[in-house]
Amino acid sequence: MSISSNMSSIQSHQTMMNTTANNVANVNSDGFVPSSTRMSSDNGSVLANNRKADNTDSTKSQTDLAKEIPDQIIAQNATAVNVTAIKTQDAMFGSLLDIKA
Repeated sequence: MSISSNMSSIQSHQTMMNTTANNVANVNSDGFVPSSTRMSSDNGSVLANNRKADNTDSTKSQTDLAKEIPDQIIAQNATAVNVTAIKTQDAMFGSLLDIKA
């Protein structure tokens, strides 16, 4: 895994976090239709695709906190894992440079 694929994953999970944060912020907004983020991979990169939920014409917000909060935890943990991987790769490259010097 390369640093660039870790970075694309972090950016995609940031998109996911922004989407869920917007949904949670509008939980009390009448008629709010939430969005969701789907992750996909393409040539070693992680892509985030947003889409609106189906509108049920409800006068209340359609945000489901039982879905949004776990999604935020997933995005947070995925980002932490990718940051750790980047730090490890950086340390390995530093060690290789020290050995070579």
